[in-house]
Formats: sequence, structure tokens, C-alpha cells
Amino acid sequence: MNSRKLVHFFFKTLFIGGLAGLLTSFFVKAEDYAANLQPFNVMELFGLVIFFIGIGLVFSVISQTGFFAYLFINRFGLGMFRSFWPTVQVLLIAFVIFDLVYFPYQATDGEVAIYWFILMAVAILAYGWIVAKIKAKETNRQAFIPALFLMVVITTVEWVPGLRTEGTDYAWLMIIPLLACNTYQLLALHRINNSDSVKASTEANRSSQKKHVNPKKA
Repeated sequence: MNSRKLVHFFFKTLFIGGLAGLLTSFFVKAEDYAANLQPFNVMELFGLVIFFIGIGLVFSVISQTGFFAYLFINRFGLGMFRSFWPTVQVLLIAFVIFDLVYFPYQATDGEVAIYWFILMAVAILAYGWIVAKIKAKETNRQAFIPALFLMVVITTVEWVPGLRTEGTDYAWLMIIPLLACNTYQLLALHRINNSDSVKASTEANRSSQKKHVNPKKA
């Protein structure tokens, strides 16, 4: 990937994060928008839109930081654990799923039913599973576990600040952009690399054909 495509990759991820943050706010913070519709206050509405886009952009940057950290961790894990790295990743995924249920439930002192936290963990696992299956289908079967590791473990680590806030509004405002950005980055990276490989192969074939058509004179 050249610098131009890297910059495009960065800004497209930013755009996805900002858009996801804004769309999520329409549902999570609907009362804030409604309060400025009657009477209609265009400046306040504009301020809300900019604010929630800004939040999405911040979470997009967090997502990109986590994604590149994941690329390093994956290489590091392969070098250290070698053939055991997939097993280590599966254990970490199971541990994080357990944490998503146990620790938030303990923090509420039983005021929130545990099945809500189970549903939350299952939903993240199910979404990550679907994305990982797409990744494996488009690349190879060995990519499934690392992709699931990113979507579950790395996303959850990035989501920790949102889980510590009171209420669920900012938890939703954070997790949706994170999932959207991580999904895009995971599925876009190999497509960009494949397009570069195809382009390089095409240019090599053209060069070979030109040499065949116009051989050098002895």
C-alpha cells in the first residue's frame, strides 16, 4: 500500500466513523434533537450535528489506532507462539466474552438483569463471527480467528471508556462507530492489497508483451 492509498484509507475510515456517530446519535440522543425542533433552533441543531460527528471522528481515530496495534500484535503473536497463536487467540476471545458479562454486571450491583449483558456479549460475538466469515471467504480460512480476535477483543478494549460511563448513551455512541470502522478496515485492507497485486501483475505482463513484440536487435 502506497502513501496515497494509506491517506485515502485513513480519511475514509474517519468519514465512516463520523457518519456512524451521527446516525447513532439520532436514535440515542433523539430527545436532544427534539428539544430544538419545537421551537426550531437551527444553530443548536447544527451544534449537535457537529458535536456527534466529532465524537464519531474521535472514536474512528481510536479504532484506527487499535487496528494498527492489532496488526503488530498478530505478527508478534505469530513469532512468539507460532502454531499455538490461534489457540491463544481463541482463549483470549473467550476471556473477553466472559468479562463483557461478569464485570459490567458486578458494577451494577445486580440492578440490571444479567441476561442484558449476556445478550450484549452474544451480539458482539455474533457480529464479529459474521465479519470474520466474510474475511475468511475473501482471503483464506486461516484469517477467520485473527479477524474474530480483532472484532471481539480489540473492539472491546477500545470500548472500555464507553463501558465505564454512567448510563448507556455514550456506550452506544462509541460501540457503533468502533464496529463500523473496524469492519471497514478489516475488509478493505486485503482488497486494497489485492488490487495493488493485480495492478503490478498487469503492468509486468504488459512489459513482457512489449519486449516480445519489440525484441532488441543483436
